Amino acid sequence: MTVSTTIIKNSHNGNGSTTNFAYQFKILQDSDLTVIIRSSTGTETTKSLSTHYTVAGAGDASGGSITFTTGNTPASGETVVIRRNVPQTQAIDYIANDPFPAETHEEGLDRATMVAQQVSEEADRSIKLSRTNTMTSTEFTVGATDRANKILAFDSTGELAVTQELGTFKGNWGASTAYQVRDIVKDTSTNNIFICITAHTSSGSQPLTSNTDSAKWSLLVDAASATTSASAAATSATASANSATASASSASTASTQASNASTSASTASTQATNSANSATASASSATSAAASFDSFDDRYLGAKSSAPSTDNDGDALIDGALYWNSTSDQMFAWDGSAWVAIKPSSSEQTNIDAVAADATDIGAVAGKATEIGRLGTSDAVADMAILGTTDVVADMNTLGTADVVNDMNVLGTSANVTAMNTLGTSANVTAMSNCSGSIANINTTATNITDVNTFAVRYRIGSSDPTSSLDSGDLFFNTTSSVLKVYNGSAWVTIQADTDVKVSVSSNDTTPGFLNGKLVAGTNITLTENNDGGNETLTITGAAAGASAGFAVAMAIAL
Repeated sequence: MTVSTTIIKNSHNGNGSTTNFAYQFKILQDSDLTVIIRSSTGTETTKSLSTHYTVAGAGDASGGSITFTTGNTPASGETVVIRRNVPQTQAIDYIANDPFPAETHEEGLDRATMVAQQVSEEADRSIKLSRTNTMTSTEFTVGATDRANKILAFDSTGELAVTQELGTFKGNWGASTAYQVRDIVKDTSTNNIFICITAHTSSGSQPLTSNTDSAKWSLLVDAASATTSASAAATSATASANSATASASSASTASTQASNASTSASTASTQATNSANSATASASSATSAAASFDSFDDRYLGAKSSAPSTDNDGDALIDGALYWNSTSDQMFAWDGSAWVAIKPSSSEQTNIDAVAADATDIGAVAGKATEIGRLGTSDAVADMAILGTTDVVADMNTLGTADVVNDMNVLGTSANVTAMNTLGTSANVTAMSNCSGSIANINTTATNITDVNTFAVRYRIGSSDPTSSLDSGDLFFNTTSSVLKVYNGSAWVTIQADTDVKVSVSSNDTTPGFLNGKLVAGTNITLTENNDGGNETLTITGAAAGASAGFAVAMAIAL
């Protein structure tokens, strides 16, 4: 199988839930992959096969996928990098006169191609010269000790060099201050400028040349010596000028006395020449010192009550110029277009210190940014305005008492919440509303609850006859047969009208019947009940003719 793509790595973004990620290149075995998780801050962590992820698709020309194991899902903000990492070894061993299998040979070629692609990918990520550029040597021989706290740069010929980096200006030196390597400070006692060569927390006092930490600082600008040299040069120039004047005067006197002191005049002339030369040299020294001081004076403008627009000579400001603002007690640097404060003002520093003191609280607030954003919505603000009224505050104070809190804790249990949710349904609210109008009946029922419970035990309704909790006299309505039954102590007996009762009327004469609601004399009424086991007959005989009135018809009908 050929290696048909030059891709050797794929990148994916984690989201906290996706566990399966694809790779689009061929590998020979599961261990030929390196999986790296890169955090949002740039930290890279190499994961382990089987422990953190599994591999599928080894040997497939189009690639496969990896699946992270439980607990190792890439989080949101993390990048998953899947990179081919075939070992740079040759594992195929051909034996003379043995078969020459094509697949084995092709695997060796594939492996060599994969290693070449890996090396090429690494080279593409390196810093290098373009194809048309040249450099005598890309090596440097400076050891680790000499490279420490230095930067890699190019020298005047364009070759690599390890050199010192100019640091960050920290303003006036201060005691009990943490300084880092290459920090730059000003010694206000001498106006000298120093650079930190060893990280430390400062101690002692100025000048730094005699400070207990002096070995940790290196002098950058010797302003004190320049000032002293300039003063000395000026004094020397003045002395030389005075000497020249005196010598000239001496020469004039000698000239008037030439006849008597030609040798003295010659000596005086030589002295005058020497004095003039000394004056010239002193003036030159003074000029150099003045130029050096002027250069420093152009860079550090001293204390000003407001931001200057030109340097101390009235010339344009140069990049990196400094001045101390005596109004705000701050050091400023000129960035080419504006003055930039190097240290915060007193009020700003107070605020910074206050923020630093509350760093933990601020961090906690930052972690609640989403919740704070919700509180800032118009609806939330309106709700909080309502909560802030006097009445609501008073109510919340009442709710906050120990007794009320205890009561709410009781109400807040899972069982009570479930019960209140049940009571809060629409049907139950309606039922309770209906009950409020029948409270008298409810109270009556409560008073007679024993009888009610007794009735509930004695009378039941169901689709089949009960078989438990049976007492003589219990009533039960069977909804299947629609009949009412009574328990006689051993069985359920149906209670219903007996439809098997038959009424027959007989008469001694040919026309039996009733007259005025009474039996006609000589008429008999026979009631016959078919009691499933045999007939039972009740005969009612009307009064004989001439006797007293018979039974009322209504009596027969009632029977």
